[in-house]
Amino acid sequence: MKYGIAIFPPKKIQDVANSYRKRYDPHYALIPPHITLKDPFEAEDSEIKEMVPHLKEIAKEMQPFEIEINKVSSFTPITNTIYLKVEPTDIIMGLNEKLYGEHLPGEREHSFVPHITIAQKLSDDEYSDVYGTLRMKGFDLKETVDRFQLLYQLDNGSWTVYETFVLGEG
Repeated sequence: MKYGIAIFPPKKIQDVANSYRKRYDPHYALIPPHITLKDPFEAEDSEIKEMVPHLKEIAKEMQPFEIEINKVSSFTPITNTIYLKVEPTDIIMGLNEKLYGEHLPGEREHSFVPHITIAQKLSDDEYSDVYGTLRMKGFDLKETVDRFQLLYQLDNGSWTVYETFVLGEG
């Protein structure tokens, strides 16, 4: 089965992201706005059962932290994906690093760029238009994050929560 680890930001940030995702993200109905902490990986039920105590320990060691979003950015020329750029703090970068540690399945595919996707799979023209407009718009979003989720993918492609890990709690 396919699993992943993500942060679902507070409602205020989700509402802003969804205002764009409704129109520009074909995955809108499959998963709420999120910050991917660990890319999707394949694992057996037994591996996940072994993984959960390690995730609880990671969550226990961390304290809630603030995320800040000031602008949009994109992954072009690799893909026509536009995202809300989450400022890369030591805390979120460290959390990502811990989630690729030993005892946890899945390999890092690329550098960690904390973000919330708001548009993807756009044509070149649509990308230029949307990105050009959003780049001029300022964002001033700051919210506290106090948990992360282990997710699994259903047969229809949507993602659902397997378990939630609250930061600072055992």
